[in-house]
Amino acid sequence: MTAESPIGTTRPIRVAIVEDQRVAREGLRLIVDATPGYRCVRTYESAEDGLNGLASEVPDVLLLDIHLPGMSGAEAVPLFREKYPSMRILMLSGLSDDDSVFTSICGGASGYILKKTPPAKLLEAVSDAFTGGAPMSPEIARKVVNLFQKTKPHARVEHDLTPHEVRLLGLLAQGYSYQAAAEKFEVTINTIRDYVRSIYEKLHVHSKSEAVSKALRGGII
Repeated sequence: MTAESPIGTTRPIRVAIVEDQRVAREGLRLIVDATPGYRCVRTYESAEDGLNGLASEVPDVLLLDIHLPGMSGAEAVPLFREKYPSMRILMLSGLSDDDSVFTSICGGASGYILKKTPPAKLLEAVSDAFTGGAPMSPEIARKVVNLFQKTKPHARVEHDLTPHEVRLLGLLAQGYSYQAAAEKFEVTINTIRDYVRSIYEKLHVHSKSEAVSKALRGGII
């Protein structure tokens, strides 16, 4: 009998890992494989290996170490996004340096969490990323908002977003998941998804990171 995944389906969430430290890589693999509803399909030591190897079985979520030998995780994000557009990318880092955060999020990463994140929270972030959320460790979320607020916008973006949509963008920028946003709004998660689809259409973007980036740069939030 197949275990039910955290998203309510009988198929587990497929996860791949790119981490150069063997102990850390194996630790992550064990956490994923030991939990019902998740399956680690591949592990790699470098971004280059991951870019070439994932085609055999594209995962739902990629756990990508931001500091790697050769091509860094931050540099690899747009390449992974281009080659595997359906895959969500969740950055992992032992540090929260500004440049890496900024580069990764702008490149299209779905979320950014610290390696010290407890296993249960890590798996929650994987599930959240898979279902369209933008999981971030609280200190990372604060840093992202501060970074964008300090960046002078090139031009204020004209928009026809509703107050609810602007408020939702603000919550997503702070790292709220769809479920947490739904609880904040006191609506269903499907209503939040409807808001997000509307935001995408109005801002002419295709991902949450693009929407948040455009909103912060354009002074919408």
